[in-house]
Amino acid sequence: MLSIGEYQTLTINREAQQGFYLKDESGAEVLLPRTYITPDMHPGDPIEVFVYCDSEDKEVATTLKPALTVGQFAYLRITDVNEFGAFADWGIPKELFIPFRNQGTRLIKGRSYVVTMYVDEFSNRLVGTTKLKPFLRHELDAGLEKGREVDLLVYARTDLGYKVIINQTYAGLVYDNEVVEPLHSGQQLKGYIKPAREDGKIDVSLHPVGHQSIEPNARKILEKLESSGGFLPFTDKSDPDLIWEEFGISKKLFKKALGALYRQRLVDLREDGIYGR
Repeated sequence: MLSIGEYQTLTINREAQQGFYLKDESGAEVLLPRTYITPDMHPGDPIEVFVYCDSEDKEVATTLKPALTVGQFAYLRITDVNEFGAFADWGIPKELFIPFRNQGTRLIKGRSYVVTMYVDEFSNRLVGTTKLKPFLRHELDAGLEKGREVDLLVYARTDLGYKVIINQTYAGLVYDNEVVEPLHSGQQLKGYIKPAREDGKIDVSLHPVGHQSIEPNARKILEKLESSGGFLPFTDKSDPDLIWEEFGISKKLFKKALGALYRQRLVDLREDGIYGR
């Protein structure tokens, strides 16, 4: 079955005056207009295309790469607004329609907004919306663990900071104290998942969290501590040669790293050695 708004691999079935007809496994056909045909394409060849509905609401294929597929989010520029809604440039000839009912605030021609896309169940057309909440997951789950590096797309400003889309799937928040310079809607950057909140909502840091935020020598000690079951028989009075043999660093760097771990309350320092917390 042909999937509107998705990439799919189809087979070139036959040639016609207007282009190639491609078919899926069920035998359903869709036209790839001659505009997109290249000399290396031949009947029987598989080809990856994007399928959408043209201005006459007929299914058509293209080798162009749109800015988003169904369920994805992208920062799109509004090219026109009329009495029915707005239209956005998303990288293929037919612009994406965003009806007024799908606009969180009235969209303005020439400006850009974060948009997602779905197939309207009544018209079977691809439709855009800036009302993103229903299309995002809002609670931390097994797909996101603390400290994981993630891709962020900024989509709104709040009193607390910036709302972001995480890995094209989750809604998260970057607090103002994480930000050195103001962020803007549509900005893409890397972030790190912070420890889970009691309400399950997702907070994001722009800096590594947990062990990843620790300088390399301290991280090395912490990793050794964890692999040894939570205890290491070393103190700031340990023999420098033994420290070098175990950690590969000087005693001076060892003491500095150990102090950093203690100040961050990641270890306990006792007379007989280092204990994990």
